[in-house]
Amino acid sequence: MWSIMSAQEQQPAMPSRAASEAAESDAGNGYEAVAPHWFYCKVTGGRERWLPFSIQDSERLEEAHSAGKEKGDVVVPTSGGRYDVHLKQRQRLAVFWEEEVSEVRRCTWFYKGDKDNKYVPYSESFSEELEEAYMIAVTLDEWKKKLESPSREVIILHNPKLMVHYHPVATSDDWGSTPTEQGRPRTVKRGVENIAAEIPNGEPLQIDHLVFVVHGIGPACDIRFRSIVQCVNDFRSVSLSMLQAHFRKAQEQQQIGRVEFLPVNWHSSLHSTGVDVDLERITLPSISRLRHFINDTILDAFFYNSSTYCQTIVDTVASEMNRLYLLFLQRNPDFKGGVSIAGHSLGSLILFDLLTNQKAAPEDEHSREGTEVTSSIRGAEEVSEILKKLDLSEYCPAFEKEKIDGEALFLCREKNLEEMGIPLGPRMKLLHYISSRKEMQDTKELNAAGQHSSRDSPYPDVSLGQVSANYPQLLYKPDIFFAFGSPIGMFLTVRGVKRINPDYSLPTCKGFFNIFHPFDPVAYRIEPMIIPDLEFEPMLLPHHKGRKRMHLELKEGLTRMSVDLKNNLLGSLRVAWQSFTRAPLAAVEGASSEGEAETEASAEQQSDPKPEEAPAPAKEDPSLINVGKLNGGNRIDYVLQEKPIESFNEYLFALQGHLCYWESEDTVLLVLKEIYQTIGVTLDQPLPGSQ
Repeated sequence: MWSIMSAQEQQPAMPSRAASEAAESDAGNGYEAVAPHWFYCKVTGGRERWLPFSIQDSERLEEAHSAGKEKGDVVVPTSGGRYDVHLKQRQRLAVFWEEEVSEVRRCTWFYKGDKDNKYVPYSESFSEELEEAYMIAVTLDEWKKKLESPSREVIILHNPKLMVHYHPVATSDDWGSTPTEQGRPRTVKRGVENIAAEIPNGEPLQIDHLVFVVHGIGPACDIRFRSIVQCVNDFRSVSLSMLQAHFRKAQEQQQIGRVEFLPVNWHSSLHSTGVDVDLERITLPSISRLRHFINDTILDAFFYNSSTYCQTIVDTVASEMNRLYLLFLQRNPDFKGGVSIAGHSLGSLILFDLLTNQKAAPEDEHSREGTEVTSSIRGAEEVSEILKKLDLSEYCPAFEKEKIDGEALFLCREKNLEEMGIPLGPRMKLLHYISSRKEMQDTKELNAAGQHSSRDSPYPDVSLGQVSANYPQLLYKPDIFFAFGSPIGMFLTVRGVKRINPDYSLPTCKGFFNIFHPFDPVAYRIEPMIIPDLEFEPMLLPHHKGRKRMHLELKEGLTRMSVDLKNNLLGSLRVAWQSFTRAPLAAVEGASSEGEAETEASAEQQSDPKPEEAPAPAKEDPSLINVGKLNGGNRIDYVLQEKPIESFNEYLFALQGHLCYWESEDTVLLVLKEIYQTIGVTLDQPLPGSQ
């Protein structure tokens, strides 16, 4: 319990009950209870940051806190349903992904931190004692009070606007100095409205569309080495601001709510298979940081081209998206919107391979797939024979208990074997045996299909050259597939697919957009593979503020001006040369004069139109070019406008160009525009140059 004394002499403490009765009896004392706001603690790199919940979430938490004091644990969904707050434990837990538990506080009093000068909330019990002391000071109109705790922390209430907290440097003082002379004073504030905290209003409750976002190589997704969860959080935040700026009418009419973006992480599952230990064993000790970076990032592309690890990756991505989809529906039972998918870098290639192997009618195809597997392994050895061949006979009882025969064995995944209690080493042997047998079968079928398709069509199958894997089926049909900084075109070319049939479309997805930065070293185009004989530029993505960037307009204007000057100069020189080389006859007949005049006129007519004819192809509307059915006949390749500083040296900003999509307003606006077009909602004002 705090002791209360004046700045000159100590006074006995007033009992809390008496203080509250005195405050209640004095109606004119001006005291008003402080309005609480809820905060949560985010730990990043060992550093704590207290962040406020949105106004909407804080009000929900306060209502639940007031109603559930005498009840059991109350769980309140926050942050658009992505986090649950357990009030009794004061904990904030992520719903859709793994994340460290965050501490939650009901905050009323704050002090300024020592490091970053940001206000930090006191503990709830500490805040209650401070509020009680503040109420006594206001009730009795006695300020300049000093509050001292048993731990020798001192707070002096000079007046309602000036309160200071002294934190003692040491627990003992040999010189007999007072605690106020020891520590550095901290500014104390009462109420969240006095600390200038940026408190968001909250997100719309209505969710119109769900988008799963798959990351590329490595655990870090941007130049600041942040995770996919953090980057998708930025993408979601930008989408909320773009909705307010460009879909205001639809929001005011309550036609739309928001789009939910959920991250899909496959890197941790891949590197938890034990492959890191094997790599560490063979990695050279020199330049250790660079080698560790390569093992953790660049090698992901090589893992995907291995049949063993490719199976792990596609299984993880598909199962994670299916899990998130079912969990989302469970938490949002009234959701009636569509689902789209987005992939960055290698993640876009993973999604493309998954989509090319989806079945248009999943119900029918599952039974057909089972029939094909049965026929392909008919006559195969029994499980006991397979286990004996692999020196794993000791695990026969486990398979007999689960009634797994030779056919069922080839349908097993790593998760199934792990649930049966099979250790990691034997699991790897079995999975390798299964994948090798399937690879042999798939190779035979692929060769037969390739011979058949080569006779019937000049276009190779898009799945040609894909790593042999059993691609899982998704539980939904995506509306649109967005690829950011994607190497799909390069991988298809390396696999031997030089051209894509204009009549080809993804089996279960109607839309496909390939979005890239002009300096992105990993991005490749798709449209030239569909129409190789026609040279045309990708669609320039409109700026979210409704015009081209100024430096691009200036660059385009100077280019046009130089072309005009060049054409005019060449035309003038041509006319001068023709007049200079004309025969100087003194007397010519009228007919010949007329003929020369006609010749001159025709020469001028031939020279004049050329400057107008040259730019004509550039003025053709690029959005009218039909690039096949991959995106429903619409354009596929979209290029971002580089920033002015990026145009000085494209090599310096190459890496940034590959990692810029998470905070790109132009990218987010295109995604929102295409998603809402599927439900008949358009931008408030169409952007110039948009399709």
